Amino acid sequence: AGLGWALVFTPSLGTVGRYFPARRALATGLAMSGASVSGLALGPLVPLLLDTYGWRGALLLLAAISFNLMVAGALLRPLDVPSESPGPPRGQPGLSRLLRHGPFLRYALAFVLVDAGYYVPYVHGPARAHEVGCDERRAGLVMAVTAVADGSGRVVAGLLAAHPTAPLLRHLFGWSVLTGLALLLLPLGTSFGGLLALALAYGFCAGAIVPLQFTGVAEVVGAGRLVHAIGLMQMFESFGSLLGAPFAGWLRDLTGDFTVSFLAAGAFLLAGSLLILTLPGFFRTSRGEGGKEGGHGLAPNEAPTVSPST
Repeated sequence: AGLGWALVFTPSLGTVGRYFPARRALATGLAMSGASVSGLALGPLVPLLLDTYGWRGALLLLAAISFNLMVAGALLRPLDVPSESPGPPRGQPGLSRLLRHGPFLRYALAFVLVDAGYYVPYVHGPARAHEVGCDERRAGLVMAVTAVADGSGRVVAGLLAAHPTAPLLRHLFGWSVLTGLALLLLPLGTSFGGLLALALAYGFCAGAIVPLQFTGVAEVVGAGRLVHAIGLMQMFESFGSLLGAPFAGWLRDLTGDFTVSFLAAGAFLLAGSLLILTLPGFFRTSRGEGGKEGGHGLAPNEAPTVSPST
């Protein structure tokens, strides 16, 4: 299932980025808002399927839904972009070039740290709601509100980035910092109302990061290496995603509540945000010449220049 998800997610995002170079952030935000919609739909649907058909039948029906991805994939067509070569030059595989590209490696490391904290509220949110006295219905409502806010944040961030007053990387930095701060404040939600408000704030800011994260890849490496870079970045990110929630659970077992867990998760997010400050173009005042998104990346046939300052 994980391999299938990767084979769908990475080329889909890369294709959206190539289709809409002038409105890449908005297109990515709209495309990825579908994840929030499906999450809301599957929330009540999965328990119903389990009760009606058992876990085997439920998995078969979910697999049938997933097979519709073949239809969606058939609608994606490659574009001829005259200014970009069809692939990396011989002897210089795209992935090896990216592994020697300093800004890309810092960008990937930033999101390893971000992901170490990002998923903690989604994994441990229901348990936190029970911890403050919420029943199953209220705990489900908290997570539903988070999902709705997440989807809204994705679209709003894309709209704001489509009409920028600052470079996209600054938008990404701002939303990452706000997400980290919202996560640090989550322990203050000691009642249903307080937790609901903080979950709303966290979901909106966390959702805003998603389209800008993948649009920012083109800013760092250029649109010609977008699919390679997204795939490699997601491989790195998986380490942060895998470690973050178990680490938060271990802290919960150690301390007796989720306060330290959320504080540590927020610290990871803020640490990742600081790495974004080191990227080329962050402090520029106008959009650059590296394509319609102003990327400071590799030209299609250009090998990276590695120096102590990269």
